[in-house]
Amino acid sequence: MSTFYDLKAPLPNGETLDFSTLKGKVVLIVNTASACGFTPQYGGLQSIHDKYKEKDVVVLGFPCNQFGGQEPGSDAEVAEFCVRNHGVTFPLMAKSDVNGDGTNDVFKYLKAQKSGLLGLSRIKWNFEKFLVDKEGKVVNRWASTTKPEAIDAEIDKLF
Repeated sequence: MSTFYDLKAPLPNGETLDFSTLKGKVVLIVNTASACGFTPQYGGLQSIHDKYKEKDVVVLGFPCNQFGGQEPGSDAEVAEFCVRNHGVTFPLMAKSDVNGDGTNDVFKYLKAQKSGLLGLSRIKWNFEKFLVDKEGKVVNRWASTTKPEAIDAEIDKLF
């Protein structure tokens, strides 16, 4: 993949999200899980979605079961949990891997663009976050411990 806008990601309904539809938008991408100590961050992600959706900010959740088996359900079960427990209305992608041989193309690209702590590219746990600006540049990456509320000011700087 040569640019962020060349990426595609599978949706739970079998369709594909073409990232070319995200041109001109700020995008926050997060690998998520429903049974994790960081799961309450869904609320903060939803708050960002609600606050910025009129300004063309898109939050994309990528459910992943690679960390402690904390996302064991089907795509439908994940969506139902997120809506029922956290009021999530931002898009959730199909469950996918963010590390290893089966890493989805989105996370391959993101990790290549912005390494994590100590220069390592590997996703360390659920709820790592990547912020992409309106030109498709990955401008920041945060560890799981960074709450979505702490990213708010960074998003504001992109307008």
